[in-house]
Amino acid sequence: MTAVLATAPTTEHVRMLGLGVYRPKRVVPNSEIVDAIDSSDEWIQSRSGIKTRGFAGDDETIVSMSLAAARDAIAAAGIDAAEIGCIVLATSSMLVLGPSAGAVVATELGIENCAAFDVGAGCAGFCYSLGTAAGLVRSGAAKYALVIGVERLTDLLDPTDRGCAFIFADGAGAVVLGPSDVEGVGPVSWGSDGSQTTAIKQDKDFGQYFDEVAEAEATGGTSVRPYIRMNGPAVFRWAITFLEKACRDAIDVSGVAVDDIDVFVPHQANSRITEALVKVLGFGEKTVVANDIRQTGNTSAASIPMAMEEVLRSGAAQPGQTALLMGFGAGLAYAGQVVTLPPIAD
Repeated sequence: MTAVLATAPTTEHVRMLGLGVYRPKRVVPNSEIVDAIDSSDEWIQSRSGIKTRGFAGDDETIVSMSLAAARDAIAAAGIDAAEIGCIVLATSSMLVLGPSAGAVVATELGIENCAAFDVGAGCAGFCYSLGTAAGLVRSGAAKYALVIGVERLTDLLDPTDRGCAFIFADGAGAVVLGPSDVEGVGPVSWGSDGSQTTAIKQDKDFGQYFDEVAEAEATGGTSVRPYIRMNGPAVFRWAITFLEKACRDAIDVSGVAVDDIDVFVPHQANSRITEALVKVLGFGEKTVVANDIRQTGNTSAASIPMAMEEVLRSGAAQPGQTALLMGFGAGLAYAGQVVTLPPIAD
């Protein structure tokens, strides 16, 4: 006789209950970047919209920044950390393969027997993780889930690279997900295009690097560590031609209309990409558009929660409003969903 397996009690609706972020203490203006890349403040601002960015110090690690953001998100949610049953952490800059950053964060938060894992989906990582965690809460796998996007991209930057050095930065953002009477996280619209892997990538794998180190040690030569490289024009062309459909799909599957979107929070990659998307999607003057890239730079998986926090902290948007999130980047990968904005920590 075939055994009949039990079904976990499910949750119909999920929402973000609280949001927290961590911004590095060191704020770096364009003037500190320009000499090494033979550029200017005017050129950087006109090409990217970036005026300043945050660079993490030695004491601001992937784990410590995640913990700071997570604690604020938990406080804003008004729950006990021990109630969290799952942590999904998005990052592309954790420099060890194990243990996962999510597992370390769980332990540091004092959460026992908590499922925790990392997601590597580049700049789409937060929205990938949000969609995954929302599904876990709905399935009954966890009553509350913690989603974190965190990066220390400065660990992977060549400071002389004119294509990357002025763009990428550090920081963390986190949200707590939990059950709700009404839906607060719409269905995720996501995908990837592996044919575009060369647009943003690490320029060598660690196997190749280790071989170079061994040869340098044997011959008295030198080796060059791996760095992030990006073909900016290729990313820009892909973004402005493909992301309109991705955004419209996320709106459609959520059952709302473009006019229902109060706030647009795209990945903070480039202000020109954001402007192009706003125009082609037909957002009106009433739609608040996140522009955190100006002060924070491109923080990859951390950029969307950090940008959400900025529009809420500034008062440009309010908890409870309807927002479209859209992450995109290395992979090339994309993910987006329509959400109800959460409260932030005081």
